[in-house]
Amino acid sequence: MRVYGVIGWKNSGKTSLMERLVAEIAGRGFTVSTVKHVHHDVDLDQPGKDTWRHRAAGATEVVLAGARRYAILHEHRGDEPELAEVLARLAPVDLVLVEGYKRDAHPKVEVWRRETGHELIQTGDPLVRAVATDEALALPVPVLDLNDTAAVADFILAEVGL
Repeated sequence: MRVYGVIGWKNSGKTSLMERLVAEIAGRGFTVSTVKHVHHDVDLDQPGKDTWRHRAAGATEVVLAGARRYAILHEHRGDEPELAEVLARLAPVDLVLVEGYKRDAHPKVEVWRRETGHELIQTGDPLVRAVATDEALALPVPVLDLNDTAAVADFILAEVGL
């Protein structure tokens, strides 16, 4: 499974680019899954509902299954899982786009906008293969137009051999 990251600081435009990339790449006929890393506790369940009660009773995994989708709620009750562990649970697809996990060892494109007030991550991470931004920068990696989704998709697809 091919994996490519989209990283950047808060409010840099990562999620907007991810959304556009998924639509662009899927529109080209490739299957795409996504992984979104968060720094806060996530709970898709609601206290008192059946699945919440299953988890509260001690179930390691609870599956919510319906006509159009299913979700697996996994209680790891320990340290946060590594990206490799999360990826291993995904069904095979052509490409997995990962939002976040900026310190993990996979190729990435950094989304950078000056107004976030942060320095570039690329300068300290050799796995950042390009920077998508809305301004002209002189960098040792390709600088992509953040608003040209097709060009960013072309770059990522070429990088992973699709």
